[in-house]
Amino acid sequence: MMNPVIENNFKYHAATGDKGERHDKVRALCKELAYEIELLCPQSRERSVAMTKLEEVMMWANAAIARNQ
Repeated sequence: MMNPVIENNFKYHAATGDKGERHDKVRALCKELAYEIELLCPQSRERSVAMTKLEEVMMWANAAIARNQ
């Protein structure tokens, strides 16, 4: 028996409609925040973790756009 969630999560999702624009907006906002973090936070493990987590935010937000209506 096929699981619809697994089927959806592991397939290609074309950027139809306004999805491409929403992907671009998420990337732009995350990049803007990355520059602010770089400016405000001293070079440290914590800043590196914050940047990694911001990359995760961007990835999951774009997955939400891609995988859902």
